[in-house]
Amino acid sequence: MIVQTTQKSKEQLREELLKPDVITGSEMLLRSLLLEDVDCVFGYPGGAVLYIYDAMHGNPDFNHLLTRHEQGAIHAADGYARSTGKVGVCIATSGPGATNLVTGIATAYMDSVPLVVITGNVATSVIGTDAFQEADITGITMPITKHSYLVRDVQDLPRIIKEAFHIASTGRRGPVLIDIPKDVSNDTAPFYYPEKVDIRGYNPTVQPNKLQVDKMLEAIAESERPMIIAGGGVVYADAAEQLLEFVNKTRIPVTTTLLGLGGFPSAHELWLGMPGMHGTYTANHALQNCDLLIGIGARFDDRVTMKVDGFAPQAKKIVHIDVDPAEIGKIVETAIPVVGDVKAVLQLANLKAKPSRSEKWIEWAQETKRNFPLRYKDSDTELKPQYVIEMIHETTKGEAIVTTDVGQHQMWAAQYYKFNHPRSWITSGGLGTMGFGFPSAIGAQKAHPDRLVVSINGDGGMQMCSQELAVCAIHQIPVKIVVINNRVLGMVRQWQEIIYDNRYSHIDLAGSPDFVKLAEAYGVKGLRATNKDEARSAWQEALDTPGPVLVEFVVRKHENVFPMVTQGSTIDQMLMGDSE
Repeated sequence: MIVQTTQKSKEQLREELLKPDVITGSEMLLRSLLLEDVDCVFGYPGGAVLYIYDAMHGNPDFNHLLTRHEQGAIHAADGYARSTGKVGVCIATSGPGATNLVTGIATAYMDSVPLVVITGNVATSVIGTDAFQEADITGITMPITKHSYLVRDVQDLPRIIKEAFHIASTGRRGPVLIDIPKDVSNDTAPFYYPEKVDIRGYNPTVQPNKLQVDKMLEAIAESERPMIIAGGGVVYADAAEQLLEFVNKTRIPVTTTLLGLGGFPSAHELWLGMPGMHGTYTANHALQNCDLLIGIGARFDDRVTMKVDGFAPQAKKIVHIDVDPAEIGKIVETAIPVVGDVKAVLQLANLKAKPSRSEKWIEWAQETKRNFPLRYKDSDTELKPQYVIEMIHETTKGEAIVTTDVGQHQMWAAQYYKFNHPRSWITSGGLGTMGFGFPSAIGAQKAHPDRLVVSINGDGGMQMCSQELAVCAIHQIPVKIVVINNRVLGMVRQWQEIIYDNRYSHIDLAGSPDFVKLAEAYGVKGLRATNKDEARSAWQEALDTPGPVLVEFVVRKHENVFPMVTQGSTIDQMLMGDSE
């Protein structure tokens, strides 16, 4: 009965929203967002969007979360989008409000995350005059959006919003910007929301060419050492189930990129770990020795391939499956291009997929995996960051949504937390944005109020958006915030040690705040651990405490992330660290 009542209320709301009333542009915006099933907008008001915020006043159907910085708003929208697959939405005012979104837009663009970014602008009559808080945000963001709109006529606004959501969520997903001048947000017109979208020249290829899929299957049948490298495209296409079926049918080992983690279960016997600069020994050596490489929703980023002309040298053929034809052949020479949505490609392939001749290859991979596991030198006197991540995985049984910032802690989390479900790993891959981790966790938690969300941060990145602690405290958003505190810019220090002959330059983070006191100042419970016993006790207390909790783990300052491949080396030329 409850479900039927809720469904009926949604239908009634939709009928009300679709009424052809004469309303303002601001009201059109809110109606349109509700019709797109947007259940939370992250934002920060200012002069150019005051009509929009005035329309929110007293609107019981519209949910807005006020962050403490525009960058916090867009990273929260990003975390919402990555964890749900829906389009994330954020809003900011003109000028500095809009430009504070730029890093977040670039982050989403690099990682193919669907966002609709709404900015205010000065009135159309003064655009181009350097009016107060004016910035050409459509021009500024042109290289980092799928598309941008400057709305000059209020009657165009509903169509533009419909198109923006379509563009953001189809083909290779990404951010779309809608810039709304202040006068347009207050102009009035009859409201009409289009039922469908027809954009000339925008028709992403979803269904693959069957002949190309057949060529891939033929190559698999002939292969003795096949390898799959699965990227974020598997997750974004909701194709994890199809990939698992494909692997079980073809018996091909799998490595998942940083953004692909969770797209294939880490517990599976054919998963070899993450590849690349900080990848596993087995994954990297398998890539270098395979005779057939199949890239699925992966863009062959430089942190994966490292020295490109020495990448996968024994692969007689490389297959590349991607919804974006511009990615195919961009980095590595591709023998069999397959353009299409990853899910659609794998569904088609699974109809005919048969086992490859890979059993000896699988035996080698499994033996190598046993002989060269991820390892680190444990300590009874100092708390090791790897131990902390292992403990978090053990206590959450791999079922949490984990977000990270960028740096050493990000790589340790990728290595030592084992993901078995898609959309459970949220991190900034392509842009490597410090400050991303914590606010993205807020967005993920808003989307999944009943899931455990763990935000793993370094002491550097945590300070870039720490003001969002206020949001967690006020709204009791129960994110468990982890700070891996090594009192230094760890990844920079590691590079300066290994590559720059110990010439440490401007990496000391002495003078950082007491993170426990900082959390408490915002009204969030704070805990600290400096050894294993304290770590287990503090973390269990955090898990048992309703609402947000920050736990600072004070770890060894000079710990490095291994394995590591230095720039200019091939991915099998690995520094193994303490275990070498």
